[in-house]
Amino acid sequence: MLKIPDRIIQEIHNATQAADLYRHLQAAIELEHSTIPLYLTALYSIQPNSNQEVAEILFSVVREEMLHMVIAANVLNAIGGTPQVNKPDFIPTYPGHLPLVQPDLIVGLAPLSKEQITKTFMQIETSIDPEDYPAKPVPFALRATEEYQTIGDFYQAIIEKITDLHHQGALTIQRRNQVVNEKWFPRTELFEITDVDKANEALKLIIVQGEGTTTVQKTRVCSLNGKGRSQATQTFSPFDPQHQPAHYYRFAQIVKGGRLVPDPENPGGFVYDLNQPINLDSEKIYPLVKNSKAEMYPEGSRARRLVDQFNYSYTSLLNGLQKTFNGHPDYLNTTIGVMFELKLQAEEMAELKIKTGPDAEKRVAPSFEYQLSRAEKAISSLI
Repeated sequence: MLKIPDRIIQEIHNATQAADLYRHLQAAIELEHSTIPLYLTALYSIQPNSNQEVAEILFSVVREEMLHMVIAANVLNAIGGTPQVNKPDFIPTYPGHLPLVQPDLIVGLAPLSKEQITKTFMQIETSIDPEDYPAKPVPFALRATEEYQTIGDFYQAIIEKITDLHHQGALTIQRRNQVVNEKWFPRTELFEITDVDKANEALKLIIVQGEGTTTVQKTRVCSLNGKGRSQATQTFSPFDPQHQPAHYYRFAQIVKGGRLVPDPENPGGFVYDLNQPINLDSEKIYPLVKNSKAEMYPEGSRARRLVDQFNYSYTSLLNGLQKTFNGHPDYLNTTIGVMFELKLQAEEMAELKIKTGPDAEKRVAPSFEYQLSRAEKAISSLI
């Protein structure tokens, strides 16, 4: 579980103006982005024409993390802030801890494996106490302890504070620099933030896509004296409003080996159906270098050129998002186009085997480092 320090939740609760929420929404953008290199590295390690169901799961999560970035940026713009994504420290250092959270979970770039899924991906996406649905017939348990606030709690605190400050007249919502693009995201998921209700709806989508949906049902209970009271019951579903498993359960399908489906006969209401297998063929995974860095490859070598080229492209993607979030929403088409270029570049790297050194026989891997342009390097050298 990603543990959000209580002090951060308390800072949100103590906010007295919209500006007090700017850095927290900026942190949300950074956190949503920080998972993308992890998931993309795993996706790039899948050899062509193999592990199709697994690749689809990874790509679907990457797509939604990108969506969550855009949503957080839309909300930040709507309350008067300005997203910042094209700066060197926007990309985390791998291995390391993710933005905003307690540093006890160290994550790193690595090829796809069940260990990477359980020890990194599912730890990132889990809620406090995830449901442990059975697989027929394989038992499995992976539970986090209830100790810190979750990412869902973090977003819920922002939702409550936006509503509170709006009612106090200390926060207004403006249709400012909103990104909507039906080519990539349907309007049920990505829409303009025009009022508080829309802001809350958008942030709640991030919660349910990551953790699942909780429905509260209130019933009226009458006692013998004729007085009534309300009794609330909560029903949890591991599926989001788009009928896709939340991220934790999506990854669990790979570990369990079957697709998550409703099952009225199971007490939890769901099972991982082994008759709808999702198999990970480890023999079809490239042994990519873990936690790749450009400096690991000799200057002038083909490997170094490919890694540098990838980093230039990734930096170009961040520059494109910066432009998209700050008044040029249609530039999202160009920006997402860069993601497909990254895939082609990563595939070329994965085919290149390292011949000597500690990583001999492994494959060259992307490093996701911010790459200054020649002009930026020249300016920085003068400072």
